[in-house]
Amino acid sequence: MKTHAEVPVDQQSFRASMGAVATPVSIVTTSIHAPHGTTVSAFASLSLDPPMVLVSLQNDSDLLGLISQSGRFGLNVLAFDQAGIASTFAKRGLDRFEGVDWVLDQGVPRIAGIASWAACRVVDLIPGGDHTIVTGLVEGADSADVAGLVYQHRRFGHFTPVEPAA
Repeated sequence: MKTHAEVPVDQQSFRASMGAVATPVSIVTTSIHAPHGTTVSAFASLSLDPPMVLVSLQNDSDLLGLISQSGRFGLNVLAFDQAGIASTFAKRGLDRFEGVDWVLDQGVPRIAGIASWAACRVVDLIPGGDHTIVTGLVEGADSADVAGLVYQHRRFGHFTPVEPAA
């Protein structure tokens, strides 16, 4: 007999639970003969010494194969006014970069107007269910003084500072 702890939660409950967590919206990019990228909300800083980040990509993602091949990726953390770009890069089967202002920076596509940027070299690919965790050594980074785009309860928004109670 399985105890409650041994039975995985159903996908709908898990999705609802994770949807309550506000996450930064980013576009992970790479370049092999052309720019490639996809929208992700699963990324995090991993280490300060050395500087590292991690991103989570679906195992069947074309981008995962391209990043494995190139050994590099860019992390474009979107600004609060870039929800349209996030939606475009979440779709499959189209030229996601069409009409998007970007440059090649340190070998990977960098989207204009973003809140934060990191150029990374792949360190490891770690299987995790239906996704693969890609860890990257940050070889270049900067940021703008602009609110980042977040995703919560299936809606885009942005962070608003709250003064602590006295």
